[in-house]
Amino acid sequence: MTPKGTRPGDAPRPAASSSSGSTGSPGSTSGSGSGVAASSRYTPPVPKELRESPKWLPILMFLLIGIGGLVILLRYLVWPDSNVPVLVGLGLLLAGLYTATKWH
Repeated sequence: MTPKGTRPGDAPRPAASSSSGSTGSPGSTSGSGSGVAASSRYTPPVPKELRESPKWLPILMFLLIGIGGLVILLRYLVWPDSNVPVLVGLGLLLAGLYTATKWH
């Protein structure tokens, strides 16, 4: 809760302490009253290798999706009596879609 007359991010004002000490509320600080505001916490920068995907990732994604579609198409041209190529093709398509979720 933001005290009346302040805005989020403002430096906290020292609270008037009673003789019994801290009330134990989650936002209160004990001692000199110099608490750290939540907006002043240090957030380390994200490493570059986590921000950028490897160059081979989109190539792998397109290959998996393309080969999966090709296997499903070949099922109707080469193996008309078997459903195994459809399952393999769908697995490759799903692997390509999963790879697409990792592309930044």
